[in-house]
Amino acid sequence: MRDLSRIFKAYDVRGIVPAEFDAEIARQTGAAFVRMLGADRIVTAHDMRESSIPLATAFAEGAAEQGADVIVAGLGSTDLLYFAAGSLDIPGAMFTASHNPAKYNGIKLCRAGAAPIGQETGLAEIRAMVERGVPAGTGRRGSITTRDLLADYVRHLHTLVDLSVIRPLTVAVDAGNGMGGLTVPAALEGLPVRVIPLYFELDGSFPNHEANPIEPANLRDLQAAVRESGADIGLAFDGDADRCFVVDERGEIVSPSVITALVAARELAREPGGTIIHNVIVSRCVPELVTERGGVPIRTRVGHSFIKAEMARTGAIFGGEHSGHFYFRDFWRADSGMLAALHVLAALGGQPGPLSDLLGGYDRYSASGEINSEVEDAVAAMQAVEKAHAPRAATVDHLDGLTISFVDGSWFNLRPSNTEPLLRLNVEGPDDVTMRRLRDEILAQVRSGRES
Repeated sequence: MRDLSRIFKAYDVRGIVPAEFDAEIARQTGAAFVRMLGADRIVTAHDMRESSIPLATAFAEGAAEQGADVIVAGLGSTDLLYFAAGSLDIPGAMFTASHNPAKYNGIKLCRAGAAPIGQETGLAEIRAMVERGVPAGTGRRGSITTRDLLADYVRHLHTLVDLSVIRPLTVAVDAGNGMGGLTVPAALEGLPVRVIPLYFELDGSFPNHEANPIEPANLRDLQAAVRESGADIGLAFDGDADRCFVVDERGEIVSPSVITALVAARELAREPGGTIIHNVIVSRCVPELVTERGGVPIRTRVGHSFIKAEMARTGAIFGGEHSGHFYFRDFWRADSGMLAALHVLAALGGQPGPLSDLLGGYDRYSASGEINSEVEDAVAAMQAVEKAHAPRAATVDHLDGLTISFVDGSWFNLRPSNTEPLLRLNVEGPDDVTMRRLRDEILAQVRSGRES
């Protein structure tokens, strides 16, 4: 029996190609996916990585062998795949490793209507079937056909945001050699927007910088471009373009929590009293603003399958994560970096002031951003931190990792990554001094445990 525990993660498949994840695993996963769902039709898309086409082709072959007709959307962003699964109402598979280095690849799977598939909603069953060996199909072989869905995807996005009142804007965009290089020009075509493009060439080797905008180093080129060009805003996308980060007109990085608050306010203006989902590591400004605007904030675990499941359960209109993932009920509860970007452009272009002024009321606290540490024993490290801080805590919870808040308004979350061998720390405080003091204290504890 093959052990696939290293690559079947909490909510996707991801591993090093071909050492951990190869075409044969992709083929069997495609067969198991169809068999598990009883699907007679599915859709696939893939990013620009060198390994994506052979893996997606093998997956389609495995699906067709089980009798499913496969629509191949070809090159696309992850949210384009979600659009396909939603608009066609069929299951989908996106081949990407998102922001991971070039040697990685993976699959994000969803049911019809873009409903997520994670460990508890079918991924464990698919893994078990692949480990045992998927039985051969017994009926007709399915067909494999191609369909270009980019124009349909863009048209749908434009129905979800009022872009009619945008004033002329200069927008610097860093696609990171990822799929934003395909989708951004299509999504912004026809708008009164002058685009300053950075790294729009599709290149899965990521020759300029990692396509991971949550790391500040990967935003430096965009910050410089905004300052040098006098752009009104900067946008950065990750490798599969399902995440969006924002830089203001000063070249300053805008927290995704602030963007969550901004888009939540816009969605609540459209649907008063709505429910907004946020994960455990967004800023306190998000639930505060949602409450102030008459909405209902609900806190949940980090990760797209958890967010989407909670949105389905509660009927939430919008959800946001500190990682730059933004989820929309009217986009089949799926995440779309491009749709979030259009919301920000509509908000900025619908008023005369600069972005920093527009966002001033949403940025209330000092945050560390996400800090990663490699540790040998994540559980032991978290237990040591909890033991040290719980006695003086206002609250302690384990909804997702360890979250401890204090009476001075500061708090931190420490949790293991679902996709990498890392322990992730987020800290927030009422001011820079308080935040930095708590951040440095936690990091010292975590990293001393690593070195011992």
